[in-house]
Amino acid sequence: MAVGGTTAAAALMFAAPAKQTFTGVITDDMCANADHKAMNMGADAVCVAACVKAGAKYVLYDGKEAYALSDQKTPEKFAGKKVTVTGTLDAKTKTIQVDSMVAAAK
Repeated sequence: MAVGGTTAAAALMFAAPAKQTFTGVITDDMCANADHKAMNMGADAVCVAACVKAGAKYVLYDGKEAYALSDQKTPEKFAGKKVTVTGTLDAKTKTIQVDSMVAAAK
């Protein structure tokens, strides 16, 4: 019985999605392609903050796709900035389960 439990646990570990690194700009799901010029609000960070205050969610835009972020507190300090996020991607929902977020190297 212990062998079966160990095998099942090992199978679950192999089935777990791998952590990945994603680099992109923190924006919001109302302006998901990170283009805030049409909003005429000045800096991108100002537009992102205003959209989030109005009910939008923070997302990571990598230049092609916008990914929802499980952590909606940490991105606040990175609004409009390029970051590197480490986490697990749920491809079906395009959501990154965030483990860490840091400013991207320039």
